[in-house]
Amino acid sequence: MSFAAIVVAGGAGSRVGGDTPKQMRALRGRPVIQWSVAALAEAGASEIVVVVSEETLPRCHEILARWPVRVVVGGNTRSGSVRAGLEHVSAERVLVHDAARPGLKPEIVRRLLKTLDGGALGVAPALPSADMLCRTDGAGHIIDAVERTGLMHIQTPQAFQTSVLKAAYAAAPDASFPDDLSVLRAFGAEAALATGDRALMKITYEEDFAVLERLMGGVVCVGSGFDAHRFGLGDHVMLCGVRIAHDRGLQGHSDADAGWHALVDAILGALGQGDIGAHFPPSALEWKGASSEMFLRHAGKLAERAGARIGHVDVTLICERPKITPYREAMRARTAEVLNLPLARVSIKATTTERMGFTGREEGIAAQAIATLDCLP
Repeated sequence: MSFAAIVVAGGAGSRVGGDTPKQMRALRGRPVIQWSVAALAEAGASEIVVVVSEETLPRCHEILARWPVRVVVGGNTRSGSVRAGLEHVSAERVLVHDAARPGLKPEIVRRLLKTLDGGALGVAPALPSADMLCRTDGAGHIIDAVERTGLMHIQTPQAFQTSVLKAAYAAAPDASFPDDLSVLRAFGAEAALATGDRALMKITYEEDFAVLERLMGGVVCVGSGFDAHRFGLGDHVMLCGVRIAHDRGLQGHSDADAGWHALVDAILGALGQGDIGAHFPPSALEWKGASSEMFLRHAGKLAERAGARIGHVDVTLICERPKITPYREAMRARTAEVLNLPLARVSIKATTTERMGFTGREEGIAAQAIATLDCLP
């Protein structure tokens, strides 16, 4: 049976701080709101309604353009926004989710729908409270302890039979509720709980971004790359973004930066995205003489869009001449700048082949690279 989803994304996120609403900020290279929409689409939602503020409407249309979603303006409260979203839902089942909980996985959606199929009118993911709880006077003074037995942290998405949720909201047209289970209970209907997920934590404060990134987990992916270019006419070579005066140049369709070409292939390899030739074909005239910085930035952007983080890169340049040592730190700095990495996460090395092979005969320069990425599982 199909289901619809409402993603509530109209809040200002003032406690996070900054000028950008938290649902628009980047989390592992992707706007927060995209994570939930992508998970719901993957889970098979037939309708996805995203409810936003008037101010963020144009931006939401832009960042959600790749998904078949309906973006609408919500109300002044969360309940008002859900009401606005429900007007566009026709499926028999509906999930209501907060965009500020981007750790949603399709298996959570399936778990909730299975509970609905078992006869529940509404269900939410929940986790038991593990911390000691206390009641305070608002000034930091403890009044008394609260027994945590039976207390649960309620999360979203919350799933409902659509007709029941619409009736519950219609019965309280002006009321504001903290969540949708509360609406159902106020209507006199029972709600169920399903096992939640720690990654469904809500982003409330600035430090929550770092915590959530760790909870979302990752897989270490390693890619390797190799490239070589022959010497020809010229008065310099480009290596790892640094121009080095030399009595010959390197031949290639672009600037023939063997170090960065190998590194691009290493990043693409870790992402499973082919090689540099597939993204920048040497037959295309537009790349003739192009700076390899463009290629490296492209690989970095692909990693961001995939939710992956480049953790460390290591490039080995293989040549007799020019000598690399005087330029090594400049190469590290340029590579770190382009990939937005700390300098300590960039290694540039050089070696020779003891006069053996084409590099030993000074016919050209070769490079090999390894890139380590933290990728989504």
